[in-house]
Amino acid sequence: MNDNLIVALDVADIYSAKKIVEQIGDKVNFYKIGLEFMMSGDFFNMIEWLKIKEKKIFADLKLYDIPQTISKAIKNLSQYHIDIITIHSANRSIMEAACLYKRKTKIIAVTVLTSLDRSDIYRMGFEQNISIEDLVIKKTDLAIKSGVDGVVASGIQAKNIRNNFGQDFLIVSPAIRLNKIANDDQKQVCDVKTAIKNGSNHIVVGRPIIKNKNPLIAAGNFQQEISKALIS
Repeated sequence: MNDNLIVALDVADIYSAKKIVEQIGDKVNFYKIGLEFMMSGDFFNMIEWLKIKEKKIFADLKLYDIPQTISKAIKNLSQYHIDIITIHSANRSIMEAACLYKRKTKIIAVTVLTSLDRSDIYRMGFEQNISIEDLVIKKTDLAIKSGVDGVVASGIQAKNIRNNFGQDFLIVSPAIRLNKIANDDQKQVCDVKTAIKNGSNHIVVGRPIIKNKNPLIAAGNFQQEISKALIS
């Protein structure tokens, strides 16, 4: 099974997380554990359990602090053989510091959260005339120059990123859907085919799989769409 699909274990406790992984079985090799699960108190226990299961781990922590603190945090985290860790695309010194002790861990920088749109970034203090597309390109340029291994960006933005910067880095895309979700809080939603065709290496899927009555079938549906996109 390919590693393009990352299932987000956005649940509150280790029992729920393990149950989902066991239900999906060999259909998925890669799992995301983020802030919600980190606060459960079993973050590192889950990492060890996933490694025993020979699963890959995406620690979506979106770290953001002064360079010294970031470098030490990554140094501590990398000893757990995490495959990917997220940081925010802050300034160059912070992102460079994140890469100092990463060992074999991939460091990727979040460009613009997929829950934000143009009005949001304006209210955050960015120029009124800047678009989401331009901001993503600016942040990706700085991230690559800082030595990180890739970026987190919408599948919608992936094509523009590839056209500007080529193929030699990772693009991880959240907010991927097969169908619309009621009361969806994501504003930059993308379908599987578009994300893969645009150049996303990994797509991150949470609720459409983990909230499904049958996570195995739901994960299989996403894997089928990925396979179709890769060969078409």
